[in-house]
Amino acid sequence: MIIRTLFTAVLSVVMGFGAVQVAAAQSSSGSGVSMRTLLQRGFEIKAAAPNGSQYVVFLQKGKAAYACEFKTLTSSRCGAINSESE
Repeated sequence: MIIRTLFTAVLSVVMGFGAVQVAAAQSSSGSGVSMRTLLQRGFEIKAAAPNGSQYVVFLQKGKAAYACEFKTLTSSRCGAINSESE
């Protein structure tokens, strides 16, 4: 229930300001975690919001949560949005 409230709050901020800065964001082309990797690990997409010409997608598995910024279909930047994810 807390994670759902967190997603609602984050989604409201994204919709209100139209931008998200993900802490510790990593590029899927670099050494960080990608959306593809998170999906393969069993994370589920819980919400998505437009961010200009891009989308921000929120993923969750248990108490762990990530936000991923879609640049293109094959390129994303993902970062943990809670301490359970690290």
